[in-house]
Amino acid sequence: MIVREMYHNPVLLNESIEGLNIRDGGTYVDATYGGGGHTKRILEELKHGRVIAFDQDIDALENITQDPKLNVIHANFRYMTEQLRAKGITKVDGILADLGISSHQIDTPGRGFSIRFDAPLDMRMNNQGARTAADIVNTYPVARLQKMFSLYGEITNAANLARTIERTRSAKHIRTTGDLIEAIKDCTPPHSPNRYLAQVFQSLRIELNEEIDALKDMLRQSETLLDKGGRLVVIAYHSLEDRLVKNFMRTGNFEGVPQKNMYGHDLRPFEPVTKKPVVPNEEEIENNNRARSAKMRIAEKL
Repeated sequence: MIVREMYHNPVLLNESIEGLNIRDGGTYVDATYGGGGHTKRILEELKHGRVIAFDQDIDALENITQDPKLNVIHANFRYMTEQLRAKGITKVDGILADLGISSHQIDTPGRGFSIRFDAPLDMRMNNQGARTAADIVNTYPVARLQKMFSLYGEITNAANLARTIERTRSAKHIRTTGDLIEAIKDCTPPHSPNRYLAQVFQSLRIELNEEIDALKDMLRQSETLLDKGGRLVVIAYHSLEDRLVKNFMRTGNFEGVPQKNMYGHDLRPFEPVTKKPVVPNEEEIENNNRARSAKMRIAEKL
């Protein structure tokens, strides 16, 4: 069994719970259960009410907080509406999503998320899925690899990286994290190898798990699911994710283009609560280095 406290250290815990503006008796969604840290704090604020939590990683379900107000669903948050309706829930009072990867996932060698371990090139957040990161590395055309590394990793030499991978895989199948690191060593800058490799691994993880499409699905559903005055709280760790969240909260679309009615009034489903993203303080970053890139945005349903 995986001890919940060791599974994941929740980022911006106090700030996110405050941002939800929890009302006793309400229904709240934790879209990314993980180690249950955020869920536990929501439950502490509720004498009455309920929390519906989602996680696609079966490992996260091994340490469910025992509370009659909690229901944890093994599913990606992109299926939030479908799963909630199956339980007779059509409106909720708050949705919290802590995006990205859990400490457990990155610290478990066999999952293949980390550059620290030589392990199968897996990276499935839902470890029951069929495709792995190795499948992407060994089958994607060069142009698609280049686009993936450029968009999701903001890698400046993405074209050279993609061609290097193609040359390597034509001679030998890339099966492990160590195989990949060795294959791209000539592309890796000597002054910051770990940062570069982390960007490569991040690109593969986002692509494999369809994280951007899933985020868009969740945000669109939040517009319908949240009751008036309900709060949407999202913690992002990547500039692309944060930009999508910011645009959606401000305009109701991902392009950030204001929509107006025939009278010239803005048409938008949310009112941003925070003008700028909330970021961890120095003490939190010192205690949890993985919090350093976190940006939290909060919006209220109009």
